Amino acid sequence: METSRPPLPPFVTAESAAQKVRLAEDAWNSRDPERVALAYTPDSQWRNRDVFLSGRDEICQFLAWKWSREHEYRLIKELWAFTGNRIAVRFAYDWHDDDGRWFRSYGNENWEFDHSGLMRRRYASINDLALLASDRLFHWSLGRRPDDHPSLSELGL
Repeated sequence: METSRPPLPPFVTAESAAQKVRLAEDAWNSRDPERVALAYTPDSQWRNRDVFLSGRDEICQFLAWKWSREHEYRLIKELWAFTGNRIAVRFAYDWHDDDGRWFRSYGNENWEFDHSGLMRRRYASINDLALLASDRLFHWSLGRRPDDHPSLSELGL
């Protein structure tokens, strides 16, 4: 039996939707594919760039592959809009490849949740911008973004 993942839909306040977004950001910043995959329904449907995934096993494998090539990954998500069981998010993350080249990836996600708060659909559109290491903006220790770190809006992103 699946456990619930509060806050649960319907999302009727910006605070509950923003809390859901922050919990997702925290999980992704852990870079733990198994932990992240538990937030999705067993049959969750994804589009991530040009990759289409179905189910937790594929999601977990994809995330393991992703984080094996995106080093020093640091992510900020920000609530864009919400209604009922859906949330729209914008995000940015800094990372570098095996050759030490830095990037900032920008994107938008559309999320749909089931009644227990598990995500059943995730559609992500993402673009990469090459960066100089000196242009990085996300410098916290790997893991959860500190509460006092500026948001995307505060950073002008």
